[in-house]
Amino acid sequence: MTVPDRGADEQRLHLYTYLQAPEHRTYLVIMRLFTSTLLAELSVSEVAATLATAEREGRVEPGESEIDTVLDRLKQLVRWGNLVVGRRETSAASIAEFQHGSVRYQVSKLAIRVQREVDTLLRVPEGAREISRELLPAIERGLSEITTILDEEPTSGERLAERVTTVFLQHAELAATVRDFYAHLGQVVTRHQPAPEEISGLRDLLVEYIQLVIEDVLRHTPTIADSLTELAGRREQLLRMLGPAEQLGTEVERARGRSEADWRELTEWFVDSPGRPSQVSALREATAHAIGSLLASVKRATSDSGLVPGHRGELLKLARWFDQADDESAHRLHAAAFGLYSARHLLPAPDHDSDNHEVAWRDGPVLDIPINVRSRGDRGARGRASRVPHDPLTEEMLLTDAREQERRRRDAAAELTTAGSRLSETRLSAEALGMLCELLTLAMDQREREEERGSVVDPVHRIRLTVRREPGQHTRIGGSSGTLTLADTVLVVHGEDTAAQLALDGGNP
Repeated sequence: MTVPDRGADEQRLHLYTYLQAPEHRTYLVIMRLFTSTLLAELSVSEVAATLATAEREGRVEPGESEIDTVLDRLKQLVRWGNLVVGRRETSAASIAEFQHGSVRYQVSKLAIRVQREVDTLLRVPEGAREISRELLPAIERGLSEITTILDEEPTSGERLAERVTTVFLQHAELAATVRDFYAHLGQVVTRHQPAPEEISGLRDLLVEYIQLVIEDVLRHTPTIADSLTELAGRREQLLRMLGPAEQLGTEVERARGRSEADWRELTEWFVDSPGRPSQVSALREATAHAIGSLLASVKRATSDSGLVPGHRGELLKLARWFDQADDESAHRLHAAAFGLYSARHLLPAPDHDSDNHEVAWRDGPVLDIPINVRSRGDRGARGRASRVPHDPLTEEMLLTDAREQERRRRDAAAELTTAGSRLSETRLSAEALGMLCELLTLAMDQREREEERGSVVDPVHRIRLTVRREPGQHTRIGGSSGTLTLADTVLVVHGEDTAAQLALDGGNP
C-alpha cells in the first residue's frame, strides 16, 4: 500500500493560489498566454508585450505591463509551481536586455490542467447541462466489440486499445454530464418557494426530459452490465494484451482502461454490488427525489391550506432598486424599507453589548430567520393544532383486536385455575403457559433472597401465584410451546375461590 505524500499534495494545492490573489486578472492573462500554444517558452519581454495589450483593453490594472512588475509576477508563479524556469542562448544589446531575454519560462504539466479547468468553469452557463444520452448505445457497442476482439486469435492490440480508449472517453463524458445535470437539478428543486415560471420549466424538465434519460438507461444498462460481467472474468487477458507503455518509462500517466482500478470503477458505475449501489441506481433514486420535491413545491404553491405566499417578488424588486441606486439614494431606500435610522442613545450603555459598532451590518453575522417571519413578516404563532381524523374502520379494528386479546387472556386464566393441582397432567396452551411465566417472573422479583417466598396476584383475573424454595422438589410444567422445568422449587396457584398446591416431582432440568 502506497502512503500518500502530504507534502506533495500541499504543494500541488499551491497551483490554485493565483486564482485568489489580488492580481488574479494579471495571472490569468499570463497563464492563458503560456497555455495557448504547445511548448511555450517565453521571456519577460514577450509576456510584458501581451500584458501591455491587455492593459490597453482594460483587462488588467494599469502598470501591470512594466518589466519589473512582470518579472515579479513570473517569479511568484514559479514559487507556486505554475511555471518552471528555462534558459537558452540569446543575443542582447545590453546587460539588462540579456537578463530579461536569457531567462525564459515554461508552464508545468499540472498548471496546464488547472488553467484548462479554470477556463472551462468560466465558460459554463448557469442552466442545466444536457445529458449525452447517445453515449449509452455507443458504450454498449464498444463493450461488445471488445469481447469480440478478445475472442479473435491472433488479435490486434492496436484495435483493442482503440476500442478501450473510446469506451472510457465516452463513459467519462456521460458521467460528467450526469453529475452536472443532477447538481443543477438539486440546486433548483430544493428552493422553498420557486417562481411559477420555474415550476413550469421544472415540470417540463422532469416529466419529459428525465423520462427520456431514464428510459435510455433502463434499456441499455442490462446489456452493458452483462458485457462488463463477462469482461471481469477475462480482465487479466485484456490488460495483458493492452501491454505496458515501455516507451514512456516507468512513471507514466496511462490512458484510462489500462489498469484494474479503471475497469472496476467502470463496472461499479453500471452494476450493483453488495453494500455499494451503482450510479445507475443512484440516478433513479435522485430522479424520484427530484420529482417528489417538485410535487411538494407545486402543492405549497397551489394549496389553500399552505403557507401564505412569501415576499420573494417584493424582495427581488427591492434588490433591483438597490442595484440601480447611487449611494445617497440607497441610504434613503434602506431607511424607508427597513426603518433603520441613525441611533441616538439617551440611556447609559448596557454592561455588555454583543454588537460590534466597527463592523458594517452587511459584514456582520448572519441571522437565521424562521420561515413564518420570511413569509408573513411577524413572529406570531398562526393556526391551531390539526384535528385528529376520525377513522371508524381503524377504530373498530383496534377494538376488535383488544377484545380478542382480552378473551385469550381470560381463557388462559381459566385454564390455569382449572388445571389446579393437575398441572403436571395437563398440557397448557401457549397463552396459559405465557401467563404462568409472566406471574412467575413477578413472584420471583418479590424475593430478596433465594430462600424467601414470593407471591403475586393478577388483579383482573384474581389469580395468586406463590413460589417457594424446596430442595429436592422439581416442578415440570408442559405446554404446546415447550416445557418449563423449575429445580428445587414449588409453585402454588390460588384461584378465586379455591387453592391448589402444586408439588410436582420431575427429573433434573
